[in-house]
Formats: sequence, C-alpha cells, structure tokens
Amino acid sequence: MNKNKSTFIEHLSELKSRLIKISVFLFLATIICFIFHQQILTTLMLPAAGFEEIPAQKPIYTSLTEFIGIAMKVSLLSGLIISLPFILYQTIMFSAPGLTSKEKKYLYFLAPFSLLGFLSGAAFTYFILLPPSINFLLTFGDNIASPFISIGNYINLVVRLIFWIGLIFETPLIMFFLSKIGLISHKTLSKNRRYAIVFAFVLSAIITPTIDPINQILVAIPIIVMFELGLILARIARK
Repeated sequence: MNKNKSTFIEHLSELKSRLIKISVFLFLATIICFIFHQQILTTLMLPAAGFEEIPAQKPIYTSLTEFIGIAMKVSLLSGLIISLPFILYQTIMFSAPGLTSKEKKYLYFLAPFSLLGFLSGAAFTYFILLPPSINFLLTFGDNIASPFISIGNYINLVVRLIFWIGLIFETPLIMFFLSKIGLISHKTLSKNRRYAIVFAFVLSAIITPTIDPINQILVAIPIIVMFELGLILARIARK
C-alpha cells in the first residue's frame, strides 16, 4: 500500500515538474512572439488583400485595450505553436513508462507527423481557404455599406480557422493510433462513411465564417480527404 502511494506521489511530482517546464517554455516563447507581434499581425493580414480597397486600408480598433489584447492573444497562440514540439516531448516522456515497447514506438513515430499535420492544416487555411473567404466577406455588401473591420474581429476569425483546421488535419494519425491499439476498426469506420461525410459538411458550416457554399466546400473537402486517409491508415494499422 505504501509502495503504491509512493509511486503515485512520484508520478504527481513528475507531472508537476513537466508542467512547470512546459509553462516556462511557453512563457518565454510568448514573450519572444510579443516582441515580434507587429510582424506576426502583418503576416496574418496578408490573406486580406481586400483591405487595400476599404477606407484607411487597414482594420480599426474601437477601444483602448482592444489592440493590445489582440497582440497578446496572437503572441500566446504563436508561442503555443512554437512550443508544440517541446510539449509533445514532455508528454511522451511522461507517458512512456506506462506504455509497452510497441506503443512507445508508435508514439515516437507519430509525434513529429502530428506536428506536421497541424502545420499542414494551418498552411492550407492561410494560403487556400482564407483569401477567398475574406474577399467574399469584404465585397459581399460593398455596394450598400462601407466595411470598417475591427482588428479583434478579423484576428479572432483567422485564429479560429487556423486552429480548428490544423486539428482536423491530425485526424488520420489519430485514427491510425486508435486502430493500432484496437479501440476502433476500419470496417466500422467504412460502414459509417456517409455519416462522416454529413458530419464534414456540418462541421464546415460551423467553422466557416460565411454562408457561401464555395467556402464551405473548401473546408468540407479536406475533412473528407482526412477521413479517407485515416481509413487507409487504420486498415494498414490492423494489418
């Protein structure tokens, strides 16, 4: 009993130590990103080429604290992205003692691809999805009203899309891992493909900021592609 209690306390101590390391690393990364927040915000503005056609040619802020709040939010998100490899490493090292040798191999193999999947989703959002979406929003009512876009509204939209679609691009790896450890079956997933397709369009309608079907299709297609890729990986995992 005392041995189990001692082991539990050791696990809590190790968890506390790794959380502190992650917090310090994230804090430092966020500070560095805050120093360069103007460059980061300028980069996030690039998909909105339509800003050149609106009054002042840039977004506005309507309260004294809005801009600094957005600068801090973007710095935190950028710091989190920079910290992802370190967070993954700490998570793996904490989980490793409780895993079998095979599970450790799968985890070590999938960790870098998980980061690559998120970055691929972020790149897809930035280069392919955002330009037509923002252009549609800026020009939809330009013959009736002049758009004065809030910096907070714009950045929150961009950050939300980048974050969620980045996560969606990790779906194949999650399906592979769950299939490998026997929690899901590719046969069951294949039988429910039609529900997955419906879910993809529902999710795209929630994520996409416009009611434009073109932009919703641009989001739904990669979700479906990620699901189909996940099916292939799940089939490979069971073999």
